[in-house]
Amino acid sequence: MWLVYALLSALFAALTAIFAKLGVANVNSNLATGIRTVVILIMIWCIIMARGEAKGISTLSRQNIIFLVISGIATGLSWLFYFKALHLGNVSQVAAVDKLSVALTIIIAVIFLGEPLSLKTLAGASLIIIGTVLLAWK
Repeated sequence: MWLVYALLSALFAALTAIFAKLGVANVNSNLATGIRTVVILIMIWCIIMARGEAKGISTLSRQNIIFLVISGIATGLSWLFYFKALHLGNVSQVAAVDKLSVALTIIIAVIFLGEPLSLKTLAGASLIIIGTVLLAWK
């Protein structure tokens, strides 16, 4: 089932890039990011409330909160830079370089989380890096 969710994530990420590129035309990229963030904030809290999941807040540990806050900061910075890049560049190139995050995540997960690095994973990450360079190169 995780694969279905991952494919849906990829689909909506692709749509995000296209709609964002159209949305940042003649708009400050920070303002565009702010508007998008408000929409996401309202949408996700409506889902949380409708499903009765807000009660889970009381079970969060200090470590959960710290890492979720840091993750939120990283997400915000990612969105700011992504929207600025979309404002300035071609969506096909920006999206390709953004997906370099997959290879970077693998490297960071191996170093900091001790995840195993198989030959298959190394080959996949290498292909992502090569593909990114090819698509970003003009």
